[in-house]
Amino acid sequence: STCSCGCGFQISDEEQGYDLDLFCIPKHYVNDLERVYIPHGLILDRTERLAREIMRDMGGHHIVALCVLKGGYKFFADLLDYIKALNRNSDRSIPMTVDFIRLKSYCNDQSTGEIKVIGGDDLSTLTGKDIIDTGKTMKTLLQLLRQYNPKMVKVASLLVKRTPRSVGYRPDFVGFEVPDKFVVGYALDYNEYFRDLNHICVISEAGKEKYKA
Repeated sequence: STCSCGCGFQISDEEQGYDLDLFCIPKHYVNDLERVYIPHGLILDRTERLAREIMRDMGGHHIVALCVLKGGYKFFADLLDYIKALNRNSDRSIPMTVDFIRLKSYCNDQSTGEIKVIGGDDLSTLTGKDIIDTGKTMKTLLQLLRQYNPKMVKVASLLVKRTPRSVGYRPDFVGFEVPDKFVVGYALDYNEYFRDLNHICVISEAGKEKYKA
């Protein structure tokens, strides 16, 4: 379901996802996943709608689109492709440059509590991230961005988790609000594996053990 408060497409706690046999899954991951949780086509369709919302809210401003690596690179690339298409085919357009920053805070499926920041030269207006878990990492990044005195900062996240560990942070643009499951695919990783998976999937316990650091 969707709501009008910017929560995004809400996936219920009861949602079990889809059988792996219904989709094209790389053979080397078949035994490492439980279910397909968000199919690639649904991700793209929702991302296209987010691009329209960003154009509506940000039109007229020059944007530095900041990709949070590594997990955000697929969402970032697809989101920008849709924004570029709107720039070509509508009466309004957004002048846009891009930059990249890498944040590292996870080992296995747990946050280490330590956030390493790598990169970022000209940070100004829009940040794109793939998943908001507790919100601690994004709050740290926003504190960093404020040192550059941007005119505004807007955050787009493909996923936001409903979790008791949350610090209460909410991004400005949300693709899907999801239960507190550890998901992989669409550039989201488990110790660098599963980034080459198109769909967002729930990792199995066997997969966690197989790729454990």
